[in-house]
Amino acid sequence: MTSGAPASDVMTSGATGPIEGAPGALLVIISGPSGVGKDTIIEAMRNAPDGHAYHYVVTCTTRPRRPGEVDEVNYHFLDRERFRALRDSGELLEWAEVHGHWYGTPRQQVRDALAAGHDVILKIDVQGAQAVKERVPEALLIFVVPPSFEALFQRLKHRATETADELELRQRNAALELARQDDYDYVVVNETGQVEKTATRIHEIIAAEHRRRPGLRVHV
Repeated sequence: MTSGAPASDVMTSGATGPIEGAPGALLVIISGPSGVGKDTIIEAMRNAPDGHAYHYVVTCTTRPRRPGEVDEVNYHFLDRERFRALRDSGELLEWAEVHGHWYGTPRQQVRDALAAGHDVILKIDVQGAQAVKERVPEALLIFVVPPSFEALFQRLKHRATETADELELRQRNAALELARQDDYDYVVVNETGQVEKTATRIHEIIAAEHRRRPGLRVHV
């Protein structure tokens, strides 16, 4: 299992043109509305007892750190000036403004992992997923949904990491994001209290894609 590289590595671009990943290495995008449990699912995937040689991309963001989050582990926390510099120099595979903050994917981190033969797990919102799919048609898109919108609303409330205005914005955006699930290759329901089951289902999807496209080479 591999983890995100230090910021000094992920922020340095190598090849200027697209590179070809190792045969069979997949770029897997996991999306879903805020509060659906993406971080918890990915943590369960990391801790799977059988182990998987995935590389989990550490995303760049301008949003403030939440309690318990660690820079260069949960995200690369950047100010807006640094983020703009990375975007303008082509260091980001995709970028989008979400809930008033910028998020972006370090391009070189994705390239290095694919070239080394690792499946790359990328957790991004629906805007970012669409942008990556346009640039990398071979990408595998997985959308995580809650068992119900009410369940999602309760999860957001219980998380207690947003103000009332931020919570309202996330609820509105969640409804718009859920309407985009048909754009994805797979939709997975994250039932309440069943995160390990959800993680297992994603493992199964990736394994099935390996069997279906064994010689695939992703161009990034």
